[in-house]
Amino acid sequence: MYSRHDHAWLSSAGWTEALDGAAPEHAQALGQWRSRDWPLIVTRRTPDAPPGTVSLGLALPPDGGCKRRIALHVSEHALARVADPLPLQAAAAAAPARWTAPLAALLADAGNITLRTYGSLALQAVTGLSYLTDSSDIDLLFTPASRRELDAGLHLLQTHAQNLPLDGEIVFPGDAAVAWKEWRDAAGNDARVLVKDANAVRLATTASLRDLLA
Repeated sequence: MYSRHDHAWLSSAGWTEALDGAAPEHAQALGQWRSRDWPLIVTRRTPDAPPGTVSLGLALPPDGGCKRRIALHVSEHALARVADPLPLQAAAAAAPARWTAPLAALLADAGNITLRTYGSLALQAVTGLSYLTDSSDIDLLFTPASRRELDAGLHLLQTHAQNLPLDGEIVFPGDAAVAWKEWRDAAGNDARVLVKDANAVRLATTASLRDLLA
């Protein structure tokens, strides 16, 4: 029902639930998110998550190089709505000037391949706060619908990674996500790769994942 990196907006009752269960030092940040109606991010379900809840995260802008993250669980009925991660095209305007031309070239070459983004670029686009630093990557999600699209998308990422700090994941059916750089390095050898989904982390062969695209 929910995938990692999805955006989740809480209802009024949901925010009350989140604030009631939050640590005192997190109340101010959560209050800001509530007042601005900014989404939280769906994360992998943790082992301690109670039944009937969703695991969410809130990442704050870097503070002196320190990345502060808040993890929380809310009941499923606390969600007002859930949306897919932000399309790269929608986030591109928040990128620094040094990325403007290379991002435009990436989007032009993508054609029918849909790229979404999460992490610092997406958060800066959604909130307007300063998340990006000189060392930031561009975290992308690529969900191929076929083996042909998988190969085309991988070629696209490899080509444009020469001009942009591209990172992120390929998402196979069943929300099985693999870091695209790990896939690039392993695909020719049918090696095992680390797979993440909404509930667990496991190893799988590249062949078994390609078979999901039959």
